[in-house]
Amino acid sequence: MPAARRDGASPRDPRLSGLEIWLTGTPAELDAAAAALAAVGHLTQRGTRRPLTGADTGRHRLYLRLNVATTADRPRPAADTTDAGGALIDLAAARARRTA
Repeated sequence: MPAARRDGASPRDPRLSGLEIWLTGTPAELDAAAAALAAVGHLTQRGTRRPLTGADTGRHRLYLRLNVATTADRPRPAADTTDAGGALIDLAAARARRTA
């Protein structure tokens, strides 16, 4: 009689970590998204770009694995205050003006 099947990860396989992302888009969109994600964290795996077919002809899919720091002390980009991006609103001040 065969042994009971063990349903789970093999102890021989390395433990996976990081953020898994499947991207779908044009080659230019995939390049831009991969570059932006690589700027946010460490790109540990980049799959092969695969073309899609049918109604999605001209688009591709791409698999990425990314390690992202989760600590709060990472530098944050400055707020965009241009007309195109708008500005951050001080909610406490806005509420105070509204109730006054």
